[in-house]
Amino acid sequence: MTVIVRDLRPDAPADLEGFVRVRDLALPYLIFTPESVAHDAARARPGARSRRLVAEEDGEIVGTAQVGLAHDSPEPGQGVLNVYVDPARTGRGAGTLLVRAAEEHLAAHGATRLFSWVLDEPGHRAYAEKRGYRPSRSAHFLTLDLVDTALPPLQDPPPGVALRTAADFADDPRPLFLLDAETASDEPGDIAVDLTDYEAWTEEVWRHPLFDAELTSVVVADGRPVAFSLAHTDGAGRYRSGMTGTARAFRGRGLAKLAKNDSLHRARAAGYTQALTGNDADNGPMLAVNEWLGYEIRATEVRHVRELG
Repeated sequence: MTVIVRDLRPDAPADLEGFVRVRDLALPYLIFTPESVAHDAARARPGARSRRLVAEEDGEIVGTAQVGLAHDSPEPGQGVLNVYVDPARTGRGAGTLLVRAAEEHLAAHGATRLFSWVLDEPGHRAYAEKRGYRPSRSAHFLTLDLVDTALPPLQDPPPGVALRTAADFADDPRPLFLLDAETASDEPGDIAVDLTDYEAWTEEVWRHPLFDAELTSVVVADGRPVAFSLAHTDGAGRYRSGMTGTARAFRGRGLAKLAKNDSLHRARAAGYTQALTGNDADNGPMLAVNEWLGYEIRATEVRHVRELG
């Protein structure tokens, strides 16, 4: 069997479908569609030096890698590579070839520190550590059955607070951008995030094929959005919380819980059957919200870091 690594061809339907198939098999807790993969590839920022790689064995895509520099971080030289191989096709060299190509690309563009998510399983962790990566923080994947699990009852907003959807901001989504930027900067993680480019945000978030404005719930107070739960959907039964957050001045009032519960009820009413989400393992408040909503932890990934030079 011959394995080769090459760049994804965003205009080739077979490549897009193969990329999605491998990601769904290797990590079924995220949502990818051919349209979302093509959208991300076409709108990658030049400074990110982004590449989407595929490993092909005898003409069939068996592995994928998303590679690039952390362009939203104020700290330069941070590279990201996330590699996934079809679980039925591991041990044949696809992962090693993808990692090697990704590392060489990032090093050539000035990366001095590499970050990679690795499934919290002995074989995966041993592989990463053998290549010089050390474990860092971890994150959980959680799921919720929207058909057979009873959601908490819908809550009435407190006085002075209203529930809206992102669709209500279609004429001017900038207030949602400002809220997203504030909450993202406080999100636990190894790589600091500093969202400053509104035009890029509209392309990468607001116009993303998975973004569902009708199911994204927004809490409004003092005339502006102060909490939200962003929804991604695949149009085929799967719903995923892309981000849930609250403005600093409004935290501790249960507004994130209010938004996420409202969004889940909307998703169930719209016919979605499975809810997915993810949490940094140290984000106790959000884990508590998800437990209250009925989510269960299904898998864990560990961020691994490798220093170059």
